[in-house]
Amino acid sequence: MNGIEILRGVIGLASLILISYLFSNNKKNINWKLVAVGCFLQIMFALGVMKVNFIHIIFQWISSRFVTLIGIFHKGIEFLFGNLADPGQAWAFVFAIQVLPTIIIFSALSALLYYLGILQKICWLFAWLLSKSMKLSGAESLSTAANIFLGQTEAPIMIRPYLAAMNKSEILLIMVGGMANTAGSVLGAYVQMLGGTDPAAQSYYALHLLTQSIISAPAAIVVSKIMFPNPDESNLQRDIKVPKSSLGRNALDAISMGTTDGLKLAVNVGAMLIVFTALIYLTDALLLKIGSLTHLNALIIDWTNNRYDGLSLRLLFGYLFSPLAWLIGTPLQDILSVGQLLGEKMMVNEFYAYGTLSKMLSENILEPFSKSTLIVTYALSGFANFASIGIQIGGISTLAENQRENLSLLGIKALIGGTIACLMTACVAGMIYQA
Repeated sequence: MNGIEILRGVIGLASLILISYLFSNNKKNINWKLVAVGCFLQIMFALGVMKVNFIHIIFQWISSRFVTLIGIFHKGIEFLFGNLADPGQAWAFVFAIQVLPTIIIFSALSALLYYLGILQKICWLFAWLLSKSMKLSGAESLSTAANIFLGQTEAPIMIRPYLAAMNKSEILLIMVGGMANTAGSVLGAYVQMLGGTDPAAQSYYALHLLTQSIISAPAAIVVSKIMFPNPDESNLQRDIKVPKSSLGRNALDAISMGTTDGLKLAVNVGAMLIVFTALIYLTDALLLKIGSLTHLNALIIDWTNNRYDGLSLRLLFGYLFSPLAWLIGTPLQDILSVGQLLGEKMMVNEFYAYGTLSKMLSENILEPFSKSTLIVTYALSGFANFASIGIQIGGISTLAENQRENLSLLGIKALIGGTIACLMTACVAGMIYQA
């Protein structure tokens, strides 16, 4: 960590706060103390994990146990698919076999932990810390804490009794928190996509994805409370009460329900990737033809030193999002690649972007464990994409039908806020990074 990197990080954080400020609906009512505390919490936690030895050892132990769990769960995949589950064979790493079943297994595990009440207790602890440090309502704190472990439509279930009476500021925080975080059920999939079959690489990415999940909570609070401050903080209900709802009649029922939900999610992820990958290649074919007719392709090949073979969505994403890539601290030589990944994440989803990142790592376009790779790992972690707007409107409105209009009105704002929150965590990670 050096002075220049710290300065870049400070400039990046300040710029992201400024962007949030420009989207604020009530600039005079922003609680700047909350903003300062939220930024402080992000930096202190990231510093602790990366720089304080005993904290780093604890999180390394957690991440290594997480990787061990992935290896144990892989036995179930091997039972069903046999040699097809062995990435060492000629067919190598098959996404549908290696990654999608992991989503199902972790979904079942999350359901079991929820049934046993363990997940609720962990969420309550994080919610208490957020409520005390950032002066949020109990329901806001609990939902934001739950998003560290649960998905964007599962976390609001924990505050179902309070949803109907929430104001727009509180609803926006729930939406931004959902988009800035990932679910525990997909965390294992990301680790496998980035780490492949190398336990050390898996442990490295598990450590940083877990760190991102935690620091994205205060980041989401900071961004949402700048964009839509609470109109009257004195009337907020501070009590943190976890509803005594159970998932299933017994442990086996909970596992069965979690497995079914995980299967639906895995099928949805697979279907989305098939369709969007095909559409992107179709669009690229059309753009490549336009580039050929206009003689742009030859110029692009020359400009990018053969990095791109002509006009394409990947190239357009790279240039369009490269200012954001620079802003969060990406080294100059990797700005175009990181910009491309940021665009793919927002326009498609994080699974597609992580798939591209994995390919970039295998082709040495980005170096494993480099600053650029670390930054983009943090930036891509989260559900901030256009499809999530529809998912949140549909999912949360089933819990509180009267909030459907607010959810629809705040959709784009939540997408912007979730994206900024993810970029904020990447900025903090880049600031603290040391080779």
